[in-house]
Amino acid sequence: MKIAIHLATLTALSGLAVIPAVSTADNVLGFEQQLEDALKLGGGKINIDLRWRFEYADDSTPKRQGYGDPFRIHIGYLTPEFHGLSAYAEYEGVQTVFTGKYNSIVNRNNTNRAVIADPERHEVNRLWIQYAGVKDTVLKVGRQRIKLDNDRFIGNVGWRQMEQTYDSVRLTNTSLPDTIVDFAYIWKQRDILSRNVNMDSFVAHASYNGFEYGKITGYAYLLDYDDAADSLAFRRSNHTYGLSFKGSAPLVEDIKLVYKAEYAHQWDFQKNPNSYSTDYWNGELGFDIHGVTVKGGIEQLAADNGVGFQTPLATLHAFNGWADQFLATPADGLQDIYVSVGTTVQGIKLLGVYHTFTDEDHDVDYGQEFNALAVKKFGKHYQVLLKYAHYEADTFKTDTDKFWLMTGMSF
Repeated sequence: MKIAIHLATLTALSGLAVIPAVSTADNVLGFEQQLEDALKLGGGKINIDLRWRFEYADDSTPKRQGYGDPFRIHIGYLTPEFHGLSAYAEYEGVQTVFTGKYNSIVNRNNTNRAVIADPERHEVNRLWIQYAGVKDTVLKVGRQRIKLDNDRFIGNVGWRQMEQTYDSVRLTNTSLPDTIVDFAYIWKQRDILSRNVNMDSFVAHASYNGFEYGKITGYAYLLDYDDAADSLAFRRSNHTYGLSFKGSAPLVEDIKLVYKAEYAHQWDFQKNPNSYSTDYWNGELGFDIHGVTVKGGIEQLAADNGVGFQTPLATLHAFNGWADQFLATPADGLQDIYVSVGTTVQGIKLLGVYHTFTDEDHDVDYGQEFNALAVKKFGKHYQVLLKYAHYEADTFKTDTDKFWLMTGMSF
């Protein structure tokens, strides 16, 4: 299996390297179309996703820097639909190619190095059956990807090489105009470290996009970590109810206002040994001016009785800085004030973000962080990414630098 992954990695890297050197666009499009046609097998579809990434992490502790180049492969097959029924199966594997000098959390080697949470693992990533024979309704059962809104509460942690998926049953309905209603029951979380986390959780989510200037969303997440063998997980059991509104409005030609407001309330649930009741809110305002988007916002995760507002199923890397210093909310809460500037120059997406972090009352300075990103896509199937995070600690954790170079191709 390791040899196969190494060969797939080198194939992907060499393929990406020659993209700019292909003599004509027609040759590229012709090859891609032939490959797309070849992957349509038996009326279904073979999906292939290859992703190689070099990551460097330095957390300014006595531990040594971590660096490695884990390569991920997804290979899946979607069956054709038969009387409303279809199924999907997908293999996922992660293997370092040239170097793996990092602490993956679950490995027994390199524990004296900085953490990069990409263990070498092989697993069934997704395995589900779906029924869409009722109008405007889809029922899906099995191990599946669940992403809601911006992944702030329920996501697949797509940044890490091992994806987070859910053993669940999910019902989605679009019968009402401009409305999507989602219900799910989750009995197992398959996390980014390839661990099974048992639960007995319910998800309800509804969004309405019929307003001229935005979309309103309401949700209820009832997370019950019920595995007696993992009593520490009980601390993550919670009820969360929330409401958000997000949209944009044109001001003058080529200039529009963008905005977002969200509020949620959370408290302990089931066997959680902590008793708390706390809030989350996020306000964001910005302008899109001739293709340049400038936004500022405040995100607050409050605390009560020494317990901060938690989102254990979120894609946490996307929030509160890419250096991942706030994957768990501090006991005194967290207030993140941020400003971002983004644009696209000659097909290259550019984004810079600045964060300043304090406790919820703005009394204690935790630190500040700068993030930078550049992404270039080549057609529909190829991508190259550069990413950097620099966290400067005041009273919370230590100075941290992280850097990523990533290439990928998917069909």
